[in-house]
Amino acid sequence: MKKTTLIYIEKDDKYLMLHRNKKVNDINKDKWIGVGGHVEENETIDECVVREVKEETNLDLISFKLRGEVLFVLNGYEELMYVYTSNEFQGVLKECNEGTLEWIDKNKVLDLPIWEGDKLIFEGLEKDEYFRLKLVYNNDLLILSERVKKTRIII
Repeated sequence: MKKTTLIYIEKDDKYLMLHRNKKVNDINKDKWIGVGGHVEENETIDECVVREVKEETNLDLISFKLRGEVLFVLNGYEELMYVYTSNEFQGVLKECNEGTLEWIDKNKVLDLPIWEGDKLIFEGLEKDEYFRLKLVYNNDLLILSERVKKTRIII
């Protein structure tokens, strides 16, 4: 299963969002998402989120927080996504080759064309508690969404 990172960078009550409008064959075509990407071999999820932010935005993260996990399933494709937030960064935004970067008011993000399940991610971010979700899609249609309870391993 592929592992990916997704980060919502925050500033002035806004999220930095990426409108995926530049790539032809893109699973996120025309959707607005956070920044992130695939974890590379021999790379931790923290290293991935730092690298992806630098590559896609030219920003350097000073600090960031792991907020949750999402099992994303689309037509049989599975991806385990680690969701982060950060409000401490430095640098100047650059143009992204994957889409258009834009600061969007937090209260307007849900009005954008986003994945339906992303609404549950934003709900989790607002609650400020670690969340685990399973989101299953048939094309663009969300057919299953569930919160996954954390299991305790007793040794």
